[in-house]
Amino acid sequence: MLNRYPDPDSIVKEGKSTKEYRNYETPTRDTVKEFYRLNHINQTYDFVLEKKEDFLKLDKKEMSVWDALEFLNQLVDDSDPDTDLDQLQHLLQTSEAIRADGHPDWMVLTGLFHDMGKVLCLFGEPQWATVGDTYPVGCAFSDKIVFSEFFKQNPDYSNPTYNSVYGVYEPNCGLSNVHMSWGHDEYVYYMMKNYLPESALYILRYHSFYPQHRENAYEHLMDKHDSKSKYRFSILMKSGFTNFS
Repeated sequence: MLNRYPDPDSIVKEGKSTKEYRNYETPTRDTVKEFYRLNHINQTYDFVLEKKEDFLKLDKKEMSVWDALEFLNQLVDDSDPDTDLDQLQHLLQTSEAIRADGHPDWMVLTGLFHDMGKVLCLFGEPQWATVGDTYPVGCAFSDKIVFSEFFKQNPDYSNPTYNSVYGVYEPNCGLSNVHMSWGHDEYVYYMMKNYLPESALYILRYHSFYPQHRENAYEHLMDKHDSKSKYRFSILMKSGFTNFS
């Protein structure tokens, strides 16, 4: 029982420093680089719009929260360079780290739910269209994105409609008006849109946007609301919680 549902005290911080997380030079598993190669080649502006049209009607399957978590217990995230934990242990680890640092209940619940959008794999979606760091599409890809060299094989990379700094967007238009690479963040945001407070929804929608909340990329697309919301991620990072993906 403890192997599957570990004692909370044993999974809160794992004894790692901030610098030890997100190590893409020597990842725990050799799937990571190939995952990002496929992700960066295939995540185009048109692809994202097609996936939103297909999935955001939320008509694929009805399941309880616990059924979704049980399903995720079968999944190991190919994009994660730090761990080969199944997803249920990762979600418990996340929520317990937040709780242990005294954050409010809504934030603990957000930690438990944050990866529930990975049920996309249940519908046959490949991991490169489900997990991993997210980033805007429809404008130039930032070199702050991990393995950014693979974007050279993405059709949008050489398309003048999409490869300028702003692309199809206006300066400081706000992230709510920007299409992000398709994956579990956007999906769980829509799943929870009518049930959680706005602060929780913002975290769910952008929790994998590491080029921004770790590297400060794409600030030229952010509005005042986005800038104010950045503190939520900084609070989590200061809690010693650095693997929110």
